[in-house]
Amino acid sequence: PAFNQIDCILPVPLHRRKLRERGYNQSWEIVYHLSVKSGIPCSNQILRRIRYTSSQTELDAEARVKNVANAFVVPNPALVQNHNFLIVDDLITTGSTLNACAKALAEAGANRIWGLAIARP
Repeated sequence: PAFNQIDCILPVPLHRRKLRERGYNQSWEIVYHLSVKSGIPCSNQILRRIRYTSSQTELDAEARVKNVANAFVVPNPALVQNHNFLIVDDLITTGSTLNACAKALAEAGANRIWGLAIARP
């Protein structure tokens, strides 16, 4: 996407338990710095992970899709309706996590959604 089309940059959210274990959300760190450099607003409150999911590292593609299905929600759909979002993840393998996040945003009324990953295995 052209950066001028993006209304807000979002990280892939961690479940609160995983956030406590790790101490930080690596995707949020990337999003924050991307926002500062680009001037595009960012938020870690729009998209929420509501279900703890197991690590995807050892799962095949089908299991990855099932693992993150319905794991994300938009608590306040009014914040996303007719807006364009860039979702950022640190690593992409099958795209299951970004797709699950995009599905939650689309169901809440987002206009356009793009995904960005920093690395591939």
